[in-house]
Amino acid sequence: MPKDKDDGGWKRFLWNSETGEFLGRTGGSWFKIALFYVIFYSCLAGIFIGTIQGMLLTLSNYKPTWQDRVAPPGLSHTPKSDKAEMTFNVNDLESYLPYTKALKEFLSKYDEKEQSDPTKFEDCGRDPADYKHRGDLESDVGSRKACRFPRTTLGPCSGLEDRDFGFGKGKPCIIVKLNRIVNFRPKPPVTNESIPEEAKPKVLPNVIPIYCTSKKEEDVDKVGEVKYHGIGGGFPLQYYPYYGKLLHPQYLQPLVALQFTNLTMNTEVRVECKVYGENIYYNDKDRYQGRFEIKFHVNDS
Repeated sequence: MPKDKDDGGWKRFLWNSETGEFLGRTGGSWFKIALFYVIFYSCLAGIFIGTIQGMLLTLSNYKPTWQDRVAPPGLSHTPKSDKAEMTFNVNDLESYLPYTKALKEFLSKYDEKEQSDPTKFEDCGRDPADYKHRGDLESDVGSRKACRFPRTTLGPCSGLEDRDFGFGKGKPCIIVKLNRIVNFRPKPPVTNESIPEEAKPKVLPNVIPIYCTSKKEEDVDKVGEVKYHGIGGGFPLQYYPYYGKLLHPQYLQPLVALQFTNLTMNTEVRVECKVYGENIYYNDKDRYQGRFEIKFHVNDS
């Protein structure tokens, strides 16, 4: 009997058929509680949505609202490798096949057929020129044309004739580009004071110069001659600015091909490459900001 009485107690609390109460409250009380929370959370949702919409009204679809904290462009290269090391044997195709495959894949979008549409691309010349202004980012011009970049300007590093990009001869090529930043205009160096003496001949009008040398001064002879292939041997200004993915979906960055023609065999060679410009800086914490390092170990035995 006590057990049945206890059972009746909690059942009655859950639902009292005599008073019509559920969990000790009438239907009218539950309706008021539910109505309160519906209104409360609706107001919270409205405030949240209104805040998001207000923030979106201040943003542009075409450019970052704030670019004061955007770092200067990084300098990157293809092929990329673990720990920035490239080790291969000139007599072993399999050892350098991943590098040549990466170069072929990267350069495929620079094929002539990929740049043939006159509604998307235009010729900007094979000589360095000034910035190509295509209107303001917020204007109604619509999608902008991109400058064609002839793959042939990369010379023996184009992969059009030498499908091994020099690796089979112990003269490897790497392809270098400045990373994209919307509306960024790289400025050539104003003076030669910050440029190494041996790099000063590379300073030309309308070009962001690049120069590579050994990381250690005592290893200069191990690097040997470096050849620079591309428009002006650097990054020509007519390919800037970049208008972003919405307005410049077919944009192609200018490239520089570096060919190391006389690396010392069977030893580790560390190389540092830098670009020089008035608004290009370096950061010890970011090894790819305006520069990069790479280690070669080319074997022939």
